[in-house]
This record gives sequence, C-alpha cells and structure tokens, in this order.
Amino acid sequence: MNTDYEYPFWRNTELVCGIDEAGRGPLAGPVVAAAVVFPRWFTPGRDRLSLLNDSKKLSPGLRMELASSIKASALYWATALIEPEAIDRINIFQATMLAMNNAVTSLSELPEMLLVDGNRFRPLLPIPYETIVKGDAKVFSIAAASVLAKTCRDAIMKEYARHYPQYGFDRHFGYPTGEHIRAVAQYGRSPIHRKSFKLKQLGEK
Repeated sequence: MNTDYEYPFWRNTELVCGIDEAGRGPLAGPVVAAAVVFPRWFTPGRDRLSLLNDSKKLSPGLRMELASSIKASALYWATALIEPEAIDRINIFQATMLAMNNAVTSLSELPEMLLVDGNRFRPLLPIPYETIVKGDAKVFSIAAASVLAKTCRDAIMKEYARHYPQYGFDRHFGYPTGEHIRAVAQYGRSPIHRKSFKLKQLGEK
C-alpha cells in the first residue's frame, strides 16, 4: 500500500490524519481507536511499511513489526480507549465515536484533515473529514491507524487473560467465538464483559 490517497489532500494541507478503531464487535474489553499523522509527502520505501494493509489481513507478528515502524515513521500518533462500563452506558457506536475523537485530541498537534474508516463519523472538533468505506484496505494512514488500534487492544486483552484465564481472552480477544460463549455460559460474565451485549446463544434477549 502507498500514500496515493493522501496526496491530493497534502496539496492543500500538511497534517492529514488517518483514524480507525478496533473492538466494536467483541463481548468484552474496551474499544480502542488510533490516529496517525505521517509527514507531508511521506512515501514508504522498501521496508516493512510497504506491506501495510488492513490489520485483519496481517499476521500477529507482522502487525507488531509494522506497529513499531509506524510509530518510528509517523509525525504524530495516539491511541485512546473507552472501557466496557462506558460502552454499556452510552452504547458502542457513541463509544467508538468518542474513542476516535479522543485519539485525535491526544495528538501532539491537531491535524487539519481527518480520513476516517467507515461510513459514519461524529467529530467533536471543527476539522474537515472524509469517511472511507473499507478505508483500512485503501488508505495508508488509515491502515496504519488500524494496526496501532489492533495491536494496542490485543495487548490489553492478553493482560486481561492473565487475570481471567478461564475465558481465553488471549486467543479470541473478546470476540464471540464458540470457546468464548461456552466460557460465559460456564463462568458467567467477568468484570470486563459488556453487559449491554446480549448472547442469543444463551437465550438472552
């Protein structure tokens, strides 16, 4: 992947920010968003960043390597998370929007243009933005944000696996796999489970 999508924006502005999230679908753990700003006219060379893609299409090992390269090459980057209690209180859509906005405001300097994965965004700041469906597979800075969000969240869930080993969070990362659903049926929900997410497999309505 290259930065062709960013180039038209760089003609008129300098700080173009890619935004993506990880963790909308899981039954447990936070939703995490990342914001990444690369230097103007940045072009990946023949290093690992040339392999950048939607984080879901990358192996865990390559994601970790790319996360290090992104942090080293980016002008600014930041992550932000919203915990399960807040997700239950304001709903997952609002929590995702808040995480994305918090990631932007956590940058060392506010960007001038936002490129956001998906088809919906609710900005809290008067910054121009564009939503791109499947942007994590099309836009370099969004793909970078998807990798940072995913690796950040995976690390959090691996830590939770140490505290709640019976759920297997280090394997499914909170997503509703068969293993996870069986664990919830046997042990009930842990403190990091989202109470507002219902499991029809367990008869919840």
